[in-house]
Amino acid sequence: MKRLMMSAAALSLMAGGAWAADDVTLQLKWVTQAQFAGYYVAKEQGFYDEEDLNVTILPGGPDIAPTQVIAGGGADVTVEWMPAALAAREKGLPLVNIAQPFKSSGMMLTCLKESGVASPEDFKGKTLGVWFFGNEYPFLNWMATLGIPTTGGADGVEVLKQGFNVDPLLQKQAACVSTMTYNEYWQVIDAGISPDDLVTFKYQDEGVATMEDGLYVLEDKLADPAFEDKMVRFVRASMKGWKWAEENPDEAAMIVLDNDETGAQTEGHQKRMMGEIAKLTAGSNGALDPADYERTVATLLGGGSDPVISKAPEGAWTHAITDKALQ
Repeated sequence: MKRLMMSAAALSLMAGGAWAADDVTLQLKWVTQAQFAGYYVAKEQGFYDEEDLNVTILPGGPDIAPTQVIAGGGADVTVEWMPAALAAREKGLPLVNIAQPFKSSGMMLTCLKESGVASPEDFKGKTLGVWFFGNEYPFLNWMATLGIPTTGGADGVEVLKQGFNVDPLLQKQAACVSTMTYNEYWQVIDAGISPDDLVTFKYQDEGVATMEDGLYVLEDKLADPAFEDKMVRFVRASMKGWKWAEENPDEAAMIVLDNDETGAQTEGHQKRMMGEIAKLTAGSNGALDPADYERTVATLLGGGSDPVISKAPEGAWTHAITDKALQ
């Protein structure tokens, strides 16, 4: 009887521990890949467990809009680029940046040298591949900054709505296409085109980089102390995951592969991607740098006659979570 009582007590403690774990659902911006390694590492290495969190990671994809998912209650927190988040906020979805694991932008245009593009001035009269679904905002504002119309013609650029591949460049339908330093650029290289035959323009180098892969929640949720506490623990564990991934890129890539249920990713590509991602998260402790935020806002406001946002946002970011998480 005593043994039964002890077993029952043990089961009760186990059940209590399981019950105490707080559920958090994270919506990714894109499919399972090293771009999100920090979150998978935090889960696999037990960093979320240490914070008493039960985290569900939802992959994204071409038919998934993170802002719509969180608006519909399908996630507690989402990974999103700041231009899309601020545009959504102005349209009525009160997204707030609570952490910024990525310090630098990985976005760039990759061009065939044979197309005659050697500088941004050479974009005129060319066809450029551009991602949409919120990813077009940095490009459109860059063109506005350069004074280059996006309506075609000899003095403008023809915008080709690019799928999430580099086919327009490979098939020479466009002089340049959108790429990320950690992904699509290498698809071009893997297709057999030499780096010597390419010209790249990094948004970071052109002074029009906007913040990517921040963590966003709905503003009203932060008024709940219990939710705020969950996010403090979530951000603390996630940043621990990101720093582990920076220091152990190959191991982090393998953790990502283990979580890729589609089997679409390869070891070589993910290890290479993780190496590039580590360059973008380097220098961030998770707290948004106000200067980076102001630069992003200024870029988005500089969109000529059709800017991404019409006025500087208010309340679009907070240090309330990272101030506690980083103590």
